[in-house]
Amino acid sequence: MEDGDLTKAPISKLIKWIAFPAAIGFFFNTMYNVTDTFFAGQISSLAQSALALSFPVFFIIIALGSGISSASTALVGHEVGEGNREKAKEYAKQALSFSIVIGIVIGIIGLLISPWMFKFLGASGGYLELALSYMNVMFIGTVFFSTTFTLNGILNAVGDTKSFRNFLIFGFILNVIFNPILMFGWLFFPKLGIAGIALATILIEVIGAIYLFKKLRKTFLLEDFSVSHLKPVWKDYKDLIAQGLPASFNMVTVAIGIFVITYFFAKFGEEAVAAYGIATRIEQVALLPTIGLNIAALSLVAQNRGAKKFDRVREAVSKTLKYGMSIMVAGSLLVFFFAEFWMKLFSDHPEVIRIGSEYLRIACWAFFAFVLLFVYDSVFRGFKKPTVPLIIGIFRQLIFPIPIFFLIIEKTDWGLRGIFWAILLTVWFFSLVQLMLSKVILSIPKE
Repeated sequence: MEDGDLTKAPISKLIKWIAFPAAIGFFFNTMYNVTDTFFAGQISSLAQSALALSFPVFFIIIALGSGISSASTALVGHEVGEGNREKAKEYAKQALSFSIVIGIVIGIIGLLISPWMFKFLGASGGYLELALSYMNVMFIGTVFFSTTFTLNGILNAVGDTKSFRNFLIFGFILNVIFNPILMFGWLFFPKLGIAGIALATILIEVIGAIYLFKKLRKTFLLEDFSVSHLKPVWKDYKDLIAQGLPASFNMVTVAIGIFVITYFFAKFGEEAVAAYGIATRIEQVALLPTIGLNIAALSLVAQNRGAKKFDRVREAVSKTLKYGMSIMVAGSLLVFFFAEFWMKLFSDHPEVIRIGSEYLRIACWAFFAFVLLFVYDSVFRGFKKPTVPLIIGIFRQLIFPIPIFFLIIEKTDWGLRGIFWAILLTVWFFSLVQLMLSKVILSIPKE
């Protein structure tokens, strides 16, 4: 492939070239989170619940970083496709600058409001203390999360998903080593408990930022980089905000959606919260291939739309959908038939296992709907229309679920099972809405 050009090689080859390393990388990223869940369980079931409670709050950091990352991929990729190399370089440098500013701001805000968020979710006493000890460390390191996400987004614009894969694999290995050392105070380190899990993550993100920056310096995008290039160019910041803010808000709606689900699960006890936290990790593993396809779709659509090669855009969408649906056949069946086995890997609490297994056997049938959501989300971003998935996300995560969950709990005796089915039907409904809107809004001319 010629210097990150995604407009010439066969689409099938490019999808595999981009998606496969990304999926492997995110597999290790998910296993990283699974490792955290496992080690938290070595402290206590309460620590595991605190980690699950922290996830929707931590996801806000992920959401903001992901928004900047996808904006970087779309903007840089579009300019590369059009042959505007100098503008692509400018966007890459300004994206890096923007990520540093946003990371610092969000870290400060998070430290100020996280106690209120956890109290809203019902945490108090030792439960609250554990959640805060974890998240306060994470918020201090927010800038490193936003930077690594952005560096990866820029690399994705030229089809490089291997560098981030390498970092995630290495990060997983380091996490297995760092977690027990910092948690239990091995060697000469103090015993930090659940805060040690967070500190291990921050140290690994620092290493990742350094590694990805060095990889990006080897491309034409940062070949002449100097610190002076981080000075804000407000026009570029505006473009990044216009493209990235809807993407971030869309991811934030996911975080708030998890927050909402956790809030309603908490009404059924700490076991229900722990079960949901473990089950979502299992879901993430099953959905990993779709994340790789999501990245491939965005990279291919952005560059080929920029090059006005619309037949290739159509082919990229069609094939990523085909591959995603085929893979999810295996994923949904493995989760359905082995739900209890997967839950027992992380907990020996009978009620946690029972609740998590029942949830997974229902939720696994949403995997096919997530393929539609993820691929068309990337298509809208590649066409610089990120507000469409944002609006759908607001309805899917907030406007529909809150009154429905409330009615299920207050007006029926369906209990948690009613919540499970409501989640499944909501995901399917809005994936079909997004599919229909794509046919109306996305005008892909014939070549």
